[in-house]
Amino acid sequence: MSEAAAVTEKAGALRAPVVSIEGLHVVYHVGFLRKKVHAVRGISFDVGEGEIVGLVGPNGSGKTSTIKVLLGLVAPANGAAKILGKVSSEPSARKDVGFLPENPYVYPYLTPREFVDLCARLSGVSSAEREKRTNEVLDRTGIAYAADRPVRSLSKGMLQRTGLAAALVADPKLLVLDEPMSGLDPLGRREVRDLIHEERRRGRTVLFSSHVLSDVEALCDRVVILRKGEVVVRGSIDELVRRDAKLAELTLRRVGEGARDAIVGDAKVLRSLEDSLALEIEGEEALQAALARALANGAIVVSVAPRKDSLEDLFVREAVGKEKAADESSSA
Repeated sequence: MSEAAAVTEKAGALRAPVVSIEGLHVVYHVGFLRKKVHAVRGISFDVGEGEIVGLVGPNGSGKTSTIKVLLGLVAPANGAAKILGKVSSEPSARKDVGFLPENPYVYPYLTPREFVDLCARLSGVSSAEREKRTNEVLDRTGIAYAADRPVRSLSKGMLQRTGLAAALVADPKLLVLDEPMSGLDPLGRREVRDLIHEERRRGRTVLFSSHVLSDVEALCDRVVILRKGEVVVRGSIDELVRRDAKLAELTLRRVGEGARDAIVGDAKVLRSLEDSLALEIEGEEALQAALARALANGAIVVSVAPRKDSLEDLFVREAVGKEKAADESSSA
C-alpha cells in the first residue's frame, strides 16, 4: 500500500459500518485452462452509516468485482463483504440494498411506471404502498413525465433515471450506485447529485462508483481508490485533496520577452499569453524567490492564489501514474 493509502480517517469520523469489506480476494478462472485472474487482492474498507463513499479506479482495478461480491453475485476466494453485520451472500443481508447498475436493463415492453412497480413487488413492498412509492420515486428522479411511455422509446438518460427510481422504490438503507450519472446531460447530473445528497439527509448510506472524479469530489465524504485490485488511497476527501496543498498560482503581467525565462526559473508555466504569465510554484521559499525575480525584471504581480490537489490530480498520480511506472519497470 502506498504512502497515500496510509491516510486514515480522523478519530471518531466513522460511524457504525453499514458496509464492511475485510481482506477481500476475488479470483476468476478464465479460458479452457482455467487460468487464475486475481481481480481483487485483499482489500479492506468500511462505509459508515449516513456516509457517501466513492469507489474509484482505472478500468480493471476491481471496482465492479467488489460490488458484485457485495451484491452476492460473485463468491469471494477469501475475505468477506458484510452489510449491516451480515455476510453479503445471505439473501437477508441484501433486503435493505438498492442497486443501480452502470447499464440498467429495463424490460423494453414495459413503461417506467410498470417496471418500478414490478421492482417494488419483487422487493416485498405491500400492494397498499406500491402505487404511492412508485409515483414518489418517479417524480423525484425526474421521469414522471414519461412514466407511461414504452421503455424502448426512452433515451439512455431517461433509462438511467428509471433505474434509479427502481433502486429507491423499496426505501433501502444502502444505495449501491455504479456510474449513476452515465448518459445524463449536465442538468441531469446536477439533479442526480442533489438527489444523492437528499438521500443522505434522509439517513441513507451510499456507495458509488464513477469515472467522473468531479462528481466524486463534490459528493463524497470519503474515497477509496483501487489499482490492480489493491487499495492505493483511502481517506476523507477534504484530507486527501488538501494534504498536499503547498502550491500557489502566481499571475503576472507586463512580462518582457527577454525577462520571461529569468522569471520562470524552475516554476511550472500554466499560461503564457503575450505579456502575461501564470506560474505554478511549490513551497513558500520558491514563491518568494519567484516574486523577487518578477519584481526585479519589472513585471507586475496580478495575483497569488493557493492551489490544492484535486481528486483528479491524486487519482492520476496514485492510480494512473504509478501503474504506468510499474508497467515500464516490469517491461524493462
